[in-house]
Amino acid sequence: MAEFNWKKLQNGTDIRGVALEGVKNEIVDLTPAITQRLGACFAAWLMEKYPNTSRLRVAVGMDSRLSGPSLATALTEGLTNAGIDVFQVGLASTPAMFMSTVMDSEPMHGAVMLTASHLPFNRNGMKFFTQSGGLDKTDISAILKKAEGQDSFLSKNKGTIKPLSFMEVYASHFVEMVRKQVNSSDDYQYPLKRLKIVVDAGNGAGGFFATNVLEPLGADISDSQFLEPNGHFPNHVPNPEDATAMASIVRKVKESEADLGVIFDTDVDRMALVAADGAPINRNALIALISAVILEEHPGTTIVTDSITSNGLTWFINNHLKGHHHRYKRGYKNVINEAIRLNNEDEPCWLAIETSGHAALKENYFLDDGAYLATKLIITMARLKQQGKCLNSLIEALPAPVESCELRIPVKTTDFKEYGQQVIIDLGLLAGSKSGWEIAHDNYEGVRINSSLPHQKGWLLLRLSLHDPVLPLNIESEVENGVTEIARSLHLFFKKYEKLDLSAFEALEL
Repeated sequence: MAEFNWKKLQNGTDIRGVALEGVKNEIVDLTPAITQRLGACFAAWLMEKYPNTSRLRVAVGMDSRLSGPSLATALTEGLTNAGIDVFQVGLASTPAMFMSTVMDSEPMHGAVMLTASHLPFNRNGMKFFTQSGGLDKTDISAILKKAEGQDSFLSKNKGTIKPLSFMEVYASHFVEMVRKQVNSSDDYQYPLKRLKIVVDAGNGAGGFFATNVLEPLGADISDSQFLEPNGHFPNHVPNPEDATAMASIVRKVKESEADLGVIFDTDVDRMALVAADGAPINRNALIALISAVILEEHPGTTIVTDSITSNGLTWFINNHLKGHHHRYKRGYKNVINEAIRLNNEDEPCWLAIETSGHAALKENYFLDDGAYLATKLIITMARLKQQGKCLNSLIEALPAPVESCELRIPVKTTDFKEYGQQVIIDLGLLAGSKSGWEIAHDNYEGVRINSSLPHQKGWLLLRLSLHDPVLPLNIESEVENGVTEIARSLHLFFKKYEKLDLSAFEALEL
């Protein structure tokens, strides 16, 4: 273990690795032994944070991945050997694990969730929490630095192991939230009894939302699908951004004539909706919907989003809802931290949300919680139904682009960050001299360019991927063939860069 490259396990604010064999060219690097060591190092890090606490308590949960039980055992051993009392939650959602540090009758000092979000079955990872929220990049780096060292962190007083049925507490919180906020005069206990809601958990950890939240409130969940945890993910990738996953729940909502569809990712920190007519409510539409709710409650406040949101969404938030759209960097921790910063500087912000479905509300600890977001929007739907309205009536004014696409351009060099950054700089210089192109002033990532040319009329964003040697390119247009026209201009520009793989442009038939 002395020669092990611990730094490669860091994925922003998470730990990620290959936990199972079975995928070609992917070598297992998140073993039980490695996980045990990480547990001991988190224990040591946590003791530094709580130096005057004699017995620290840490909750351990996991999603439905096949490697979860063995890694949870190893993690628990690392924590208890270091003197931590471990409370085993079992199958859980990532947001619930944070809530165990603030909601339980005896709150945890820390929590660890074993998950790799929507990544393939052979991957796994860890997300760490304290009562202050999720750990940041510097915290993860500090834990990995301890792992590189020689200290054992063994304690003379080994910690205890106890079960903790926290998911029941977490779900009941949502049940009471719906009852109180819908406040149905018709039936307070069962305010959702006339609603049919399809939940798609993708065989991840989100099945509880149907059985432990919606059903006790009277909702018909009979046509929900893939609620059973299964680490093989046999039906579709548990990812609201995946086209196959979305097509599956859209089909089910239409077939069952449901009022609403809800789809979660594996660990339930992201979600998307499907309206009764089968229209997906995700990405810009989901942001617009929750923005409408938040700005009704907190008029004129700021909504922080990631960088790839549309110009139409900006108009909807700023002009239609009379709020303020603050577009920031990709990465859910980036948008959350930016929202917190704005609040600290006396600019009220109640929502930080990514197009991926990560949504964090100030009223909920700025925790990106898919179940909380779904609950809040279902409350809104129930209230609107009492008025004879539907949920997507709130976003009827949202302009939709005529065309949109995302191309991923691989950078074929080891110094891909420097190379990619130079491409971005050069594109900005081109935009500065090109008639009809203008660099957007409200951009914090890559280069975003607005085109007023009649045959293009749209925008593009070129940025560096957060983790991969890739330049993602987003294009939207308000006219037919506008995306192709913008892409044609860019293709000519990119051709002079020998280390860019431009095969993604082939599908556009330029």
